[in-house]
Amino acid sequence: MKAVVQDRYGSTDVLQVEEIPTPTPTGAQVLVRVHAASVNARDWHLMRGDPYLARPSIGFGSPKVKVRGTDFAGRVEAVGPDVRRLRPGDEVFGEADGAFAEYVCAPEDVVAAKPANLSFEEAACLPLAANTALVGLRDLGKVRPGQKVLVNGASGGVGPFAVQMAAGYGAQVTGVCSTRNADLVRSCGAGHVVDYTREDFTRDGRRHDLVLDLVGNRSLTALLRVLHPAGTLVLSGGGVSKGGSLVGPMGLLMRGQIVARLGRRRVRVLVAQPGPENLATLRELAESGVISPVIDRSYPLAEAPEAIRYLEVEHARAKVVVTV
Repeated sequence: MKAVVQDRYGSTDVLQVEEIPTPTPTGAQVLVRVHAASVNARDWHLMRGDPYLARPSIGFGSPKVKVRGTDFAGRVEAVGPDVRRLRPGDEVFGEADGAFAEYVCAPEDVVAAKPANLSFEEAACLPLAANTALVGLRDLGKVRPGQKVLVNGASGGVGPFAVQMAAGYGAQVTGVCSTRNADLVRSCGAGHVVDYTREDFTRDGRRHDLVLDLVGNRSLTALLRVLHPAGTLVLSGGGVSKGGSLVGPMGLLMRGQIVARLGRRRVRVLVAQPGPENLATLRELAESGVISPVIDRSYPLAEAPEAIRYLEVEHARAKVVVTV
């Protein structure tokens, strides 16, 4: 099968489309013929090996996982002997390493039935990005109707889903983005948009019940300043950075964990793990129209390196998709 393979860290030049063996599912694994995959900031960080502090887990001299890509949608091609829910031919979406390929092998519990109303390209946008928004708002932020919610990074990969979900939960949403993305963020449900090129949302005097930070470009002190005393700050910090850093956005996340342990403010650090329950919830939200993927650009598999470059350099809005 064709796959986007990486043997060393670096720019998009280290990514090559190569022929590699098609994996065989064992145990509770399913083999999915990939129709589409989406690009995340995670793919860029793994390509660069950035930040350096993450290398003990992702690989010191070279990446442990050689095939890039995480989110996918397609049809089940084969199943292992312990698979119970899925069968060959099922249309599915999910999250697993190695999605930039013609086939991906994944545990059954990170794969679920595709939303019936979405194309494969749209469904591939959901797993990591929409799950991050779901966990940040519902599980950590405990969002409720009538609350004032601010999303910093409202036009990135996660942001439009976060704005749509928060609005769907009945919150009053403020989205922070650049001038060119203001209309997009409003269309997702933000009642108020802050253009960060003209205004500093941490100094505008507004206070919020919940702040979801998806960028990691503000200090912890500045982010806490926009919260009501009993408000909650949820830190993700998953955006694309300049690279070559020791800690990158992990520095902000570590400071947030310290503040949370001291118990002085409600700070939560977001780690979104894939699972069948959350994938089922995302399917329900998509089929009910609460969330609708926004796709900036699509690239064929052979141009997956260019798709990552576009995310890194051009500040892509919403999702970038790779079609297979």
